[in-house]
Amino acid sequence: MSPDQILVNGRIHTLAPENSIVTALAVTRNAISAIGSDSEILQLASNNTHVINLQDRLVIPGMVDAHCHFDHFSRQVNNVDAGQSNKRKLIKILANQTKITPEEQWITGHGWDHNRWGEDVPTASDIDVVAPNHPVFLTGHSMHISWANSSAMTKAHINTSTPDPPGGIIGRDEHGNPNGIFYETASDLIVSVMPELSIHDVANNMLLAQEKLWKTGLTGLHDYDHQISFNALELLSENDTLGLRVVKNMPASLLDEVIATGYRTGSGDKWLRIGGIKVFMDGALGARTASMLEPYELDTNNYGIVVTEEDELLSIANKANTNGLAMTVHAIGDRANREVLNVYENLRQDEMERGDPPSKLRHRIEHVQLLHPNDYLRLASSQIIASMQPIHATADMTLAEKYWGDRISGAYAWRTQIDAGAILAFGSDAPVESINPLWGIHAAVTRSNRTNNVGTIGWQTKQCLTVDEAVRAYTIGAAYAAYRENDLGTLTPGKLADLVVLDKDIYHCDPMDIHTTNVLGTMIDGTWKYRASDLY
Repeated sequence: MSPDQILVNGRIHTLAPENSIVTALAVTRNAISAIGSDSEILQLASNNTHVINLQDRLVIPGMVDAHCHFDHFSRQVNNVDAGQSNKRKLIKILANQTKITPEEQWITGHGWDHNRWGEDVPTASDIDVVAPNHPVFLTGHSMHISWANSSAMTKAHINTSTPDPPGGIIGRDEHGNPNGIFYETASDLIVSVMPELSIHDVANNMLLAQEKLWKTGLTGLHDYDHQISFNALELLSENDTLGLRVVKNMPASLLDEVIATGYRTGSGDKWLRIGGIKVFMDGALGARTASMLEPYELDTNNYGIVVTEEDELLSIANKANTNGLAMTVHAIGDRANREVLNVYENLRQDEMERGDPPSKLRHRIEHVQLLHPNDYLRLASSQIIASMQPIHATADMTLAEKYWGDRISGAYAWRTQIDAGAILAFGSDAPVESINPLWGIHAAVTRSNRTNNVGTIGWQTKQCLTVDEAVRAYTIGAAYAAYRENDLGTLTPGKLADLVVLDKDIYHCDPMDIHTTNVLGTMIDGTWKYRASDLY
C-alpha cells in the first residue's frame, strides 16, 4: 500500500536510537510507515500520495502535557481574568463585570497572586465594595488558595463557628471571623454551593480548548480534574470529536467507584485511557501550604499544611495497588515528597513479593518541587516517574529563594533527577501556568524568564537540561507515563502519526529564543489538526 502522505526536505528528529535525524517520512492511514532520506521515501509514493515540502523545517514527535487541568483550562474563556498585575486593576474588572451580570449570579475567575502584588492576602471586603449583590469566587494562581466575597460566604453558610475542614484552613481576622481567604480543601466549602456546568457545557468548552492546544503543538494531555471532566471526555470520545490523546487520572474520593466500575490503569482506547489515583499530600509554595521538614523562611512557625497523612496515603495506595491502579500523588514540599517516597517504597516491596515489575504500575509524583538531599536518588531507585512542570521554576524562583532559602539546591531539580536515572514527564499544570510546551522547553533549557535579553542569566543553572532532554520529557517520558511507549513518543515505523512542525530549529537556535517558536502544523493520528497556510 502506498503512503497517504509524505513529508520531505525536513529536519525530522525521530528521537529513536537509530535514524535519529532523517529528512523524510511516510504516513499511511494513521501511522508512520517509513522514515529515511527524501529519495528513499519518495520512491514509495503513488499518484494518490500527498507530498509536503517541509522547506528544511524541524519536525518532532507530538508533545504531551503530562499534568494539566483540562476542564479548568477550558473554562477560562468564561471566567474573569484575575491574573492582573495589582489588586486595584482586578477590583476594577470585577466592578465592570457586575454591570453585565445579573444580581445573585456567580462571578468566577482565576489567577490572582498576592505575592506578585507585593501585598498581604486580600479580603472579602475588597470585593464587597464593588460586588455587594453578586457572589464572587476567584481561585488563586496556584489553585491552592481562593478568595470569596461576603455574598459567596453567605450562600455557603460560612461564619465564625464554621470549623476548618480536614486538610484545609479558613482564613480569619483577629476576631475569628472568616476573611474571605480559603486554603486547600477549605475552598470546597464555597465550590460545593456553586452551580455546576452540565456535562455538555464542559464538553463544548473542551472542544474549543483543544483547538488552542493543537496550535501549541500538543497532541495529548494527562488530566487532573474531577469526575465531570471524565464524563465530558467520555462524551467527546463517544461522539468521535475528541482530538487529543488523554490520560484521565481519577481523584482518590472516587477510588471505590473506579474499582467497582472495573477500570484499571492503562485501560481505554487510543483516545481516552485511565491513569492513576490522585492524592494531594500538601499545598503549594505560593500559598505557603507546601508541607515542609523545616519551617518557611520569614514565617518560622509555618510548616505548611498536611492534606493527607502518610498512613492514610499508604491505605489508599494499597487498595489501589491490589486493584490494578497506579498512584499519582501531588507533593510540593520536602516533607510531602519524603512521605510519598516512603509509601512508594512500601508498594514496590509488596509488588516485588507478588512478582510484579515496576513497569506494571508506574507510580508518579506530581511536581516534585523540593527534595531533601537525602531523597534525591529515591525516585530513580524505586522507578517512580517525576512528573514536573518546568515553568513552575521560572515562575516561582523569587518565592523559592524567599521562603526556602538555602534549600533551593533541591528545588525543581530536573538535572539531578535525570542524572540519577529517573524518568521525567513534563507538563504545565495549566491553567496555573501557560500550557504552551515550547515555553516549558525554554524554561527547562534556560531556567530563565521569557525575555529578549540575550544576556539574561538563568536561575540555578546547574539544573538546566539540553533541548533534547526537554523534548524527550514531553514525548518519550509522557508516553511511558501513559503506558503508550509502543505506539507514541518517537517517529518510527509502526507508531501512530502524531507529530509537530516548527518554524524554528529549537535544537540549534539561541536557547533564549525557543519561547518565540511558532507551530506550523500539528498532526494527530495521521490527520492535520492544525496547519499553517504554507504547509500544504
